[in-house]
Amino acid sequence: MSTERPFSLRGVALAAFLPTLLFSIGEGAMIPLIPLVADGLGASLAFAGFIAAMVMVGELVGDIPSGAIVSRIGERNSMIGASLLAIIAVLVCIVAPNPVVLLVGIFLIGLATAVFALARHAFMTSYVPVAYRARALSTLGGVFRAGWFVGPFLAAGVIHLTGSTTAVFWVFIVCCVAAAVVLMLLPDPTITFAKPAPVAVAETAGLFSTIWRYRGVLLRLGTGAGLVGAMRATRTVLLPLWAVSIGINEPDTALIIGIAGGIDFALFYASGQIMDRFGRMWTAIPSMTGLGVGMLALAFTHDLPENVAWFIAVAMFLSVANGIGSGLLMTLGADLAPAGGPAPFLGAWRFTADFGSAAAPLAVAAMIALLSLSVASAVMGVVGLVGAGVLWRYIPRYVPRHPRFPPRER
Repeated sequence: MSTERPFSLRGVALAAFLPTLLFSIGEGAMIPLIPLVADGLGASLAFAGFIAAMVMVGELVGDIPSGAIVSRIGERNSMIGASLLAIIAVLVCIVAPNPVVLLVGIFLIGLATAVFALARHAFMTSYVPVAYRARALSTLGGVFRAGWFVGPFLAAGVIHLTGSTTAVFWVFIVCCVAAAVVLMLLPDPTITFAKPAPVAVAETAGLFSTIWRYRGVLLRLGTGAGLVGAMRATRTVLLPLWAVSIGINEPDTALIIGIAGGIDFALFYASGQIMDRFGRMWTAIPSMTGLGVGMLALAFTHDLPENVAWFIAVAMFLSVANGIGSGLLMTLGADLAPAGGPAPFLGAWRFTADFGSAAAPLAVAAMIALLSLSVASAVMGVVGLVGAGVLWRYIPRYVPRHPRFPPRER
């Protein structure tokens, strides 16, 4: 008879979520300041934006080896290694003499983020029973969002005390060191709870062979995941640009987006509860429909006399829509992943979503340059509604009300 403890979400919370919170706080403190640091090194406005986008590009590229890395050395070792890589990357950024070296450092941060996030996702997929899955993964998504919510306020305090933007980079280093120490000192949850089935050699295959093996679901439902990633990235990029366009000053913009981020974060557990009790469709469709409708509505408000009030209202509405979908992509990936060795599939699944996240800001920038901000918002609104249709079509086909993979023994 097994002597391993039955699974408890509360029991695993500290070891599973604290390293993620620390890593995301450091990243959330540093990432918003990248354009300012790039500008200080002499980068043009366009090149500064390109450097900031390297985080997402690095994550996309990092998805390629991350599944194989996690399969071979395990979740805990992968997260420790990712923390060390992030420290090296931040040191590169600190000593960067020019924008090109800064770009390399930011790209490496993206690689580290991909491995760190995939490792935690793989743990949740392998060890959390299906009955708890959506709540656990929504909580994981909420932890990432909490870090990105807290990080900028911490950065503001550091800048106020030191007068240096670069000093914030050390916050990320401290957070990475703390995350690695926590991972080494706290009990490894993969040992505490029941072990998954042995991983077959074939399941350590690379990203592209995994994509080919699961091409059907990745082409269909993966397209929906990519559109979800695209809408989330669009919201992050478009709202600050819209605020600048209608004349809202920087402190007010930060306040509005900060409040919106708080609303987004507050809904993560509700999203998990809904998915566990009623099914994945009940958050997927409202979230994507809300994001699409919000973007469409915003497109018609730019020149209205009350455009600031409309902007605030739509920003809050988009936060509700995004928050209710917290953990959706990770939960769908966990539902679809093979039980014995989920990491390679999860790498392929995250690649599809990250591809949308990386492509959307570039598409929005091109539409703004060639057409207008309002047209970009309207087009992405239509993309959101199309994404809702794709999810409506394929979630019931691939992830029925009760996931096809039975819960592991508790």
